[in-house]
Amino acid sequence: MKIAIIGHGKMGKTIESIATQNTDEVLLRITDENSYELTPENLRKVDVAIEFTRPEAAFDNIKMCLEAGKPIVSGTTGWLDRMPEIQALTEQHGGAFFYASNFSIGVNIFFSLNKKLAAMMNQHPAYTASIHEIHHTQKLDAPSGTAITLGEGIVENIQHLDQWSTQKAQPNQLHITSARIDKTPGTHIINYVSEMDKIEITHIAKSREGFAQGALMAARWLIGKKGCFGMSDMLGI
Repeated sequence: MKIAIIGHGKMGKTIESIATQNTDEVLLRITDENSYELTPENLRKVDVAIEFTRPEAAFDNIKMCLEAGKPIVSGTTGWLDRMPEIQALTEQHGGAFFYASNFSIGVNIFFSLNKKLAAMMNQHPAYTASIHEIHHTQKLDAPSGTAITLGEGIVENIQHLDQWSTQKAQPNQLHITSARIDKTPGTHIINYVSEMDKIEITHIAKSREGFAQGALMAARWLIGKKGCFGMSDMLGI
């Protein structure tokens, strides 16, 4: 598999390290310093692109790949208000796009568990749901894309909730809180609290390797497909 890595920070470097071990080939590494090399001509040399950059850059990066006819996997969060435009571009160009707020297999099992638990708790209005997420200080967006995905899973399955909020929650809102602490693993905690007891489920990421492995798995899976996809499509959960 010949890969373009767009965004060669910590995640991009981890992806390259694992890709090299798998005998895949990284032909293009895009950083802020050489962004001019992200061209249709260079993209035509690869089989797939993997994009982990910043919210303000993600849309243009994905658009470039779709216009060049290359499948692209993106894990950049904070830009999803423009997702309908990317979906339209994917259809327009007959392309392939794969997005996940989190590529960890464990997290995506956690997503599925979260939805199932929320559906159960819908029958028990005495419990108040909330989410707390913790990341390192270099994490730019808050709440994290993973927390938002978890929040959406809860809102979809609990009838009296219709949105999530980072402010003090109203009865119809799910409260999401965030903390940024130096040198801490990514942590997501789902709480259901009543006057009687508390139910809590937690996911803690121990390393970046799980995310990188998932992104590479998605890239390999995406080649040859058309349309917009996510982890639930690949994992069947």
